[in-house]
Parts: sequence; structure tokens; C-alpha cells
Amino acid sequence: MLGEEGHALTVAARRPEKLSGAVAELRDAGHDVEEVAGNMADEADVQRIVAAHRERWGRLDVLVNNAGVGVGAAVADVVTKRVDMQLDVNLRAIILFYRECADLLRAAGAEHRNALVVNMSSISGKAGQPWLSVYSATKAAVIGWTQAMNKELNGDGVKSVALCPGFVDTPMTEFVREHVGREQMIRPEDISESVRFLLRTSPNCVVPEIVFQRPGEAL
Repeated sequence: MLGEEGHALTVAARRPEKLSGAVAELRDAGHDVEEVAGNMADEADVQRIVAAHRERWGRLDVLVNNAGVGVGAAVADVVTKRVDMQLDVNLRAIILFYRECADLLRAAGAEHRNALVVNMSSISGKAGQPWLSVYSATKAAVIGWTQAMNKELNGDGVKSVALCPGFVDTPMTEFVREHVGREQMIRPEDISESVRFLLRTSPNCVVPEIVFQRPGEAL
């Protein structure tokens, strides 16, 4: 969607082979793409990703913080290593990307007052879920971080939004498909089209949060 809207892309992910496949599809569709493999939980990798983007493109109008991981466990069975992994990928990485991209985002905001940061939260960040308690806590923190960044950066022309979907038809929701079929899930295009809308709002309109629910689903 961002490519369709005329943006050159830097795409980063942890697994080089999966990243290369996604980048090949984007390039086949005619989009300009910089490919950077990296672990979002690693500070040096975050810095390297942003440096590669800066060197290739020299500007940043839209930052999408989409990496995420969820590990289910009852509270008595929580494993510290998995707690840390969820905190690092779901929350800490977002904070680091803001820090590393702040000057680029402010430069875009100074130019057109409509720089955008998209933070992937979850409907579980709106109402914490048992078994997914740590994941829910990280996603609630993403919402709080987004609110804080709007207060801090709106004056510089930088908007932030937290997207809070229920089950989306991606590989991350395979664990629940015997209970919620793919045909019942939110479509990935529902999410991307919401970002297309955000790109077209005026500098005077900040949308801090969007919740995506399946029909009949309640928070």
C-alpha cells in the first residue's frame, strides 16, 4: 500500500530468507525497496536499519512499527526469557525506532506537517486477555507510548497512531484457527487501508487510535 502511494520502502525483518521473499514480491510489483535483515530486539540492529534507510533515501515520511511476538502462558508458568522477548520486540523496539528516527521524522514534519508513525498494538491492549497477559501488557503500553508521542511530537508535525486489531488472517493467528476460521478474521487489507486513510488526513487531524473488531466481538 505504501508503495502504491508513491513511497520508497525500507523493509526490515529478523529472518533473511522470509524478508528476501517479501522484498522480491515488492520489487516485482515495481516498488523501490531497501532490504535490511535485523533483530528488532537488538539495539545495534535497530540503529543499522535506520542508518541504511537514511543512507539510501535521506528522508522518512512514514515509520511503521509492525514487528511483534506473542507467547501464551498461564501466570504461574511464565518464563522470564519469553517475558523479556515480548517486552523487547513489542515495546522496546518501538521506543528505539522513535529515538533513532526522531530527526528524520521532525524534518518531514517541518516540510509538510504530516509525518506519520504507525504502531501496531492489539485489541488485547484495550482489554487484557488471560494466557496472553504479557502480550496484552506490552500492547497496552504501546497505546500509552503512542499517546505520549502525540503530546510530544504533534507540534513538530509528527502524528502517531496505535492500531488495535482483533484476529487478523496472518500466520501469527494460526494458533486460534480451530476456534476462529480464516474466513471470520479481519483481512490484512483492512489494516493497510486504514493507513492509506491516515496518509490522506489533513495536518489538522490526528487519529491517535483505531480499534478493529470482528462482527459481534466486544472489548
